[in-house]
Amino acid sequence: MDLKTYLSSSERGTATKLAASLGVSTSYLSQMVSGIAPISIPRCVEIENATGKKVTRKDLRPTDWHLIWPELEATA
Repeated sequence: MDLKTYLSSSERGTATKLAASLGVSTSYLSQMVSGIAPISIPRCVEIENATGKKVTRKDLRPTDWHLIWPELEATA
């Protein structure tokens, strides 16, 4: 699931909680969701963990995840 879908389908306050767990502002999280701010490779792992793997690294980097995390290829 992409990050935008996760946040829109979750309960109210999820964006605030996620931003806090990532150590970023809600406005910066919003920029990541909209694509204005790129999501770094380490941040992808943080988001995957913070969302309980509802948003995966594969979801966040659909075009190059296999180059960054080749060990995930077996689960593709």
